[in-house]
Amino acid sequence: MEIPSVPKYYELICVVVNFGSAEKVIKIAKQIGITGATVFLGRGTAHNYWLQLLDLADVRKELILIAAEENQAHQALEALNNKIDFAKPKHGIAFSLPVAGLLGMHGCPCLNPEEGRGVNNTMHKAIFVVVDKGNAETVVDTATAAGARGATIINARGSGIHENQMLFAMAIEPEKELVMIIAKEEITEAVVNAIRNHHKIDDPGNGILFMLDVNQTYGLR
Repeated sequence: MEIPSVPKYYELICVVVNFGSAEKVIKIAKQIGITGATVFLGRGTAHNYWLQLLDLADVRKELILIAAEENQAHQALEALNNKIDFAKPKHGIAFSLPVAGLLGMHGCPCLNPEEGRGVNNTMHKAIFVVVDKGNAETVVDTATAAGARGATIINARGSGIHENQMLFAMAIEPEKELVMIIAKEEITEAVVNAIRNHHKIDDPGNGILFMLDVNQTYGLR
């Protein structure tokens, strides 16, 4: 008789660190048993008078995405925090997002993680905004004015010359930028409404905005 498999629940670990630190993050994850990761280049938005005066306000960042089984993800976050110490300023941030479905990994599929278990109350939301290239900074300014503490801007591009990456049926072309904002639950609505109204997100062609629940967080202030 075939023994039914125990359902696996996965999480997506997101780590934002200064340029050049991704290799260290991946090495720590491998020590936990995680074998894969994807690294994106981006830039932070440090709103500091002296940095802006010296034209050094944009800090190069690396965004590392790692999909891992739930318990393994929690171990990895603890290990990353112990080695990198996200509580210290400018050491980066790390958080995890629940994965609703996952294909292409050996030993999986996983289904909606909300099925068969309770959903933890979240204290933060991850807000993602896709806009035309050159508009990301104004999105960050709008979010900051509404109470957000900062953001990471990622340059998005298509997957080939004759095709474009698709996200919610919207083409992510070389002229697009992705803004990622981690906001506390109590200010999320204000931040989203500010971006939605100021940048007219509801009008066709002005961009898209979506949110995800955040599970664990490190380095957020």
